[in-house]
Amino acid sequence: MLFRLSNISKSYGGNAILRDVSFQVNPGEKIGLVGRNGAGKTTLFNLLIGREAADTGDIVKMRGLNLGLLEQHVDFAGSETVHTAALSAFKHIHDIEDEMRRLEQQMETDHSEPVLERYAELQAAFEQADGFTYAARAEAILQGVGFASGSWGLETKTLSGGQKNRLGMARLLLSNADVLLLDEPTNHLDVDAVEWLEGYLREYGTAYVIISHDRYFLDRTTDRIIELENGRAVSYKGNYSKFLVERELRREQQQREYENQRSMIAKTEEFIRRNLEGQKTKQAKSRRNMLERLERVEAVRSEKSGGNFKLKNVERAGNNVLTTEDLSIGYGKKVLASGINISLHRGGALGIIGGNGTGKTTLLKTLIGEIRELDGKLTWGTKTNIGYYSQNLDDLHEGNDIISEMRRVAPTAENVELRSFLARFLFFGEDIEKRVRDLSGGEKGRLALAKLIYSQKNVLVLDEPTNHLDIPAREALETALDEYPGTIVTVSHDRFFLDRIATQMLSFESNGDVIEYAGNYTEFHDWKADRLRSGAVSLSPAPTTRHEPAAEPEKAASANNLSKNQLQKIEKRIREIEETEIAAAEAKIGKIGEEMAVPENTSDPEKIRALAAELQQAENSLKALYAEWEDLLAQLN
Repeated sequence: MLFRLSNISKSYGGNAILRDVSFQVNPGEKIGLVGRNGAGKTTLFNLLIGREAADTGDIVKMRGLNLGLLEQHVDFAGSETVHTAALSAFKHIHDIEDEMRRLEQQMETDHSEPVLERYAELQAAFEQADGFTYAARAEAILQGVGFASGSWGLETKTLSGGQKNRLGMARLLLSNADVLLLDEPTNHLDVDAVEWLEGYLREYGTAYVIISHDRYFLDRTTDRIIELENGRAVSYKGNYSKFLVERELRREQQQREYENQRSMIAKTEEFIRRNLEGQKTKQAKSRRNMLERLERVEAVRSEKSGGNFKLKNVERAGNNVLTTEDLSIGYGKKVLASGINISLHRGGALGIIGGNGTGKTTLLKTLIGEIRELDGKLTWGTKTNIGYYSQNLDDLHEGNDIISEMRRVAPTAENVELRSFLARFLFFGEDIEKRVRDLSGGEKGRLALAKLIYSQKNVLVLDEPTNHLDIPAREALETALDEYPGTIVTVSHDRFFLDRIATQMLSFESNGDVIEYAGNYTEFHDWKADRLRSGAVSLSPAPTTRHEPAAEPEKAASANNLSKNQLQKIEKRIREIEETEIAAAEAKIGKIGEEMAVPENTSDPEKIRALAAELQQAENSLKALYAEWEDLLAQLN
């Protein structure tokens, strides 16, 4: 055990954020902490590092536990350089080196045994701490998070907020903490840096807990998800995609248990009512006592809405919406990218990715006419009406209240209509009287989307539209854009979003190439990886025709040839697994976990080893059930 939370509760001004939260983190676990904005995720981190105290409950940590925290906003004191700031994670090695240098000078005249022994001890400690490789490690990590060697001499006080966050990430990864606490680590990272971080964390030897809205990142870096909902914590085995499936199964099971218990209670109360004063009064009183002691199963609470971003009907544009031919973009004489060729048809969605500073936002501003193209040809089709969403939300006027801001795109609309429309974006009642300057990042993002959607544009040009949204709001936006009949051009580092929305990709590569690909992000990523593995000289040209994967004739034939009796048996077995066996396996795992958390057991190594082996066996059984369940579903489909 690294640390354990037992029945932690925390309130602010009478508002309960956490209620009886309990979970344990063990060595090597890779955990994603998810929940809506305001669910208490960052509060949990603050409790763990001792910045805040819980109202009730206990936090038990392994003796000498070293927690490393990456906060959403990082700052640096003094005037150190990027390079020295990264190396500051190795202060203990620097201290050893300094003492070794002093002893080396002393040993020129002093060859006494104590001095020689101390020097030998320091040499051993220096080697054990990887003293010969730490500088190379620091430089590799700096490059991984996006600091090229030419930027290592920059003073930290000159860095932007995003650069400081990336430098803070580098320093933390070099710290050798026992547990990393990462709060939105992919913020300010481009796709290449995020993919580098994913690979680094997959090979990372110790435990970490990640707060992130990046679902693709959680899928690739976690093997356990803890969800904070309604102040409570629920733990799920597996990555984010598996969590979604398991959570749905658990909620269905909980709802069935609730309904069964409610039916049982109703029947029992009817029995008590009819027999309390009759011949069976003793039985009636016994059942009444039983009901009073009964632990009630809660009904599944309906999920809080992420918003309803359904777009209004838009005017139909021409078939060819956007075409560029050998387009060059940049500022003045500075060319950021050239040879950009786009062919986007009505109803298509172009996803744009690339490193920071490669020209993604510049391309969007060129497309909307804010910046002139440097060379080449840019043509918008007939009847196109373009709406632009800026990642900096700079179209919002800070002094306006929400309703006044909406009137900038709807000057003649009635108040009641605007209030009704804003409610779809989770602005209710007095919310609409808030000033823009007082809104959170997520609220500003929703307001900017509300303005854009109300304006009924048939082409949406979006610069990082998910940046300020939590996961439910991202899912609501994806649903709306998926149903949108217009055309979309979007820059995004949210690969889950691009998989759902994009029909073609435009990638700004680090070598200056700009590649167009027909498909979503994962299809492009896999194509690119295959080309690189095969040793292809160039990634261009990319496929411009989308090929659907071939059907699997053998599987399809076997599914179609199942008899009615076989189908019934499969359906029965699926119900057994869903309704009984998975729940029993999870209950067993939960019970073992509780036993592992008992203080008497944690101090008994033999007992812990036995429980760990039993837990592994139980988890393997659960995995086998899921594998069987998935196989059966595949046969039905």
